[in-house]
Amino acid sequence: MINRLCAVVEDYPKPGITFRDLTPVFADGPALRAIVDSLIEPFAGGFDAVAGIEARGFLLAAAAAYSAGVGVITVRKPNKLPRRAYTEHYALEYGSSSLQMHMDDLTPGSRVLVLDDVLATGGTLAATTRLFASAGVRLAGIGVVLELNGLRGRSALAGHRVRSLARV
Repeated sequence: MINRLCAVVEDYPKPGITFRDLTPVFADGPALRAIVDSLIEPFAGGFDAVAGIEARGFLLAAAAAYSAGVGVITVRKPNKLPRRAYTEHYALEYGSSSLQMHMDDLTPGSRVLVLDDVLATGGTLAATTRLFASAGVRLAGIGVVLELNGLRGRSALAGHRVRSLARV
């Protein structure tokens, strides 16, 4: 279902890159339900909240949190949050970036399931795991819809339980 519905866009965002667009998968109601159920099933009962990474991770996290009856946490790009926030910096191929989370969204000791659309190099997800660690929050696991095997992102998440629904 994921491979059938996923749009493959060549040379985006730059020549030589094959972009896998999951928005058609999310637009299909039965597919979205199946994805959310499959992402949270192995972690059932093991998390107090679901976190989504900006931006497509928000879609998955909100649906998963609703389905599981828990709260949703947003992991945002810099300068998007109005209250005091934890910040985690990380390296990109040509520069750096950071992610933020409100300091009072979760209490220390809480358990969070992190969801995102794609696991590529693992930099964003690894930064997210460090962000929650700095907040004293325990990581229940990481769920992604699509994992790009050639970029070896899973190695950046060593020690964490990772669930991916499709690999290319």
